Amino acid sequence: MRKSKPKKRILLPDPKFHDTMVTRFVNNLMLQGKKSIAYSIFYDAIDLVGEKMKDSDKAPLDIWRKALENVTPQIEVKSRRIGGANFQVPTELRPERKISLSMKNMISFARKRSGHSMAEKLCAEIIAAYNNEGGAFKRKEDMHRMAEANKAFAHFRF
Repeated sequence: MRKSKPKKRILLPDPKFHDTMVTRFVNNLMLQGKKSIAYSIFYDAIDLVGEKMKDSDKAPLDIWRKALENVTPQIEVKSRRIGGANFQVPTELRPERKISLSMKNMISFARKRSGHSMAEKLCAEIIAAYNNEGGAFKRKEDMHRMAEANKAFAHFRF
């Protein structure tokens, strides 16, 4: 690489839970720079999770963290051209990319769900991910299955 890597931006913790992971999630959730709306959607979704999972002894934020952990992929396949043929080469993910992929998957599958508000959709996706089901969890399982199927090409890793 000719250029130096860009500096990592420091994220400020969110106002309610004082957690930088929440800020990162809200930044992914945000559309067209409307951060306050993204925060309100996230907080409403967490409140709904708290109401729906009140029989659980965990706090709603812990349920969200566990749900994110459940949809976090460990490996992915990257297309690599070798000798005129394309191979799907399984590669391990960097910790930053793992978190980024899990957040983006959860948000995208929440957007595809049916429901009245985005907060309700996100709440439903969080609960589904917490219970090891739903679209984001299925995406993770598919990624792992693809990597397992293409394990023979792991020696092409770069």
